Amino acid sequence: MSKPLRYLPALAILVALIGAWQLYATYGNVDPLLLPSPADVATALWDDRALLWDNFKVTAGEVLLGIVVAAIAGLACAVAIHLSPTLRRATYPLLVASQTIPIPIVASLLVVWLGFDLAPKLVIIGLVSFFPIAVTTLDALAGVDPELRRLMRTLDSPRLRTFRFVEAPAALPGLFSGAKIAVAVAVIGAVFAEQSGSDAGLGHLVQQAVPQLLTARAYAAVLILSAFAIVLFGLLSWAERRMLPWAFESRGGPTR
Repeated sequence: MSKPLRYLPALAILVALIGAWQLYATYGNVDPLLLPSPADVATALWDDRALLWDNFKVTAGEVLLGIVVAAIAGLACAVAIHLSPTLRRATYPLLVASQTIPIPIVASLLVVWLGFDLAPKLVIIGLVSFFPIAVTTLDALAGVDPELRRLMRTLDSPRLRTFRFVEAPAALPGLFSGAKIAVAVAVIGAVFAEQSGSDAGLGHLVQQAVPQLLTARAYAAVLILSAFAIVLFGLLSWAERRMLPWAFESRGGPTR
């Protein structure tokens, strides 16, 4: 099947969902202030395009920087835990427990500590994006073929050399998998961060639009956030196929 045709089923489902949404919003017993129709959202996208674009640039910058911070911290944490069993026993339970803390509570506290600038937003986005990157990378490091490790020990290879030539390359697919999960949750973290304390960004715009009964504008902002996350996911998938073709071949997937 050619590449464009592979996306036809997903496109058909998307069109069906939008059609069902339009029919329900038009003929269902639902207040437009609670659920605007796709046509209303499309109108808001066009009429408010300048406002949405200005706020999108703020949120996009926060998300991209936050993901970079999360990737660096998650990779460093995964490598440290992998190389030190003592550190793993001491910190891994805390790493899991950190994900049980409600983000809105942490967001409010970080705003009090760090103010209303970029810093608390990066921390919040980094917190929600850090866990999937760290865990998937750590699992990939732990899943290296034992025969390869045994071979390196037979060759009297130092521990760091084994990590460099055997374990690190094997961890790259896990790093990409975690990053793809992270971009999906990073936009959610950005919304929480901006709603806790900000004067710009799509999260701030949603917070303003709902009480002003501009629900279509709020849905338009959410649609842009979703599209942005999908684009980032696609770019990471493309980069993974180009940088790690052997990983796709091992999964039986296409490399192009």
